[in-house]
Amino acid sequence: MMDRTLKSLSLLLSYPTAELQAAMPEIGAVVTADPRLPADLRDALRPLLGRLGQGDIYDVQEDYVMLFDRSRTLSLNLFEHVHGESRERGSAMVSLMETYRAAGVEPATTELPDHLPVLLEYLATRPTAEATETLQDAAHIVAAIGARLARRESLYAPVFDGLVQLAHVQVDSAAVAELLDQPDDDPTDLEALDAVWEEAEVTFGPDPNAGCPQVRDMLAQMDPKARGAAASPAAQ
Repeated sequence: MMDRTLKSLSLLLSYPTAELQAAMPEIGAVVTADPRLPADLRDALRPLLGRLGQGDIYDVQEDYVMLFDRSRTLSLNLFEHVHGESRERGSAMVSLMETYRAAGVEPATTELPDHLPVLLEYLATRPTAEATETLQDAAHIVAAIGARLARRESLYAPVFDGLVQLAHVQVDSAAVAELLDQPDDDPTDLEALDAVWEEAEVTFGPDPNAGCPQVRDMLAQMDPKARGAAASPAAQ
């Protein structure tokens, strides 16, 4: 059964298009009617819904790019916040793609497998318990991105609050603080951003060492405590 709220939040975090803009009334109706989200949070989402639905499409697209494509600390590629460009990120990406494929899902996008809208679209098709556990594993990253957006007074911030709410978890404040300690990017300093984003190629394909774990196990690599538990023989 499709979780329409997760699907809608996935769309809200996707690159704005004319098609998405036309669908905003339906998307807004879903997220503002979900009782799992507190009334004040649903109200906080309305300005973004209005902006995406009625704003000039080119302005909306520029806003999106300035936030999520030109700021590494706001990247929607979740593994970026933990693994950076290390070898572990490539391995994690392969395993996540294998998880999608094992569930019969082949993301129809050019985005990386750990792109938050891609993950949310996948989770919208999964059992509630599995989706919730996966959101819990990523909650500190989601909360940190949301906090950075709130600092910028971005209309997107409530979307991340909503995801934390759906995770039904007390976010690890120390893990969030560690992420927030990273210096923020200046999206107007293009030369500096080019240097930051100059990265090694991440390739995908068969990996003899990569199995097909559940998404929760994959995202658990984001949490140092979870990694420690996974490494313990008792956790096997």
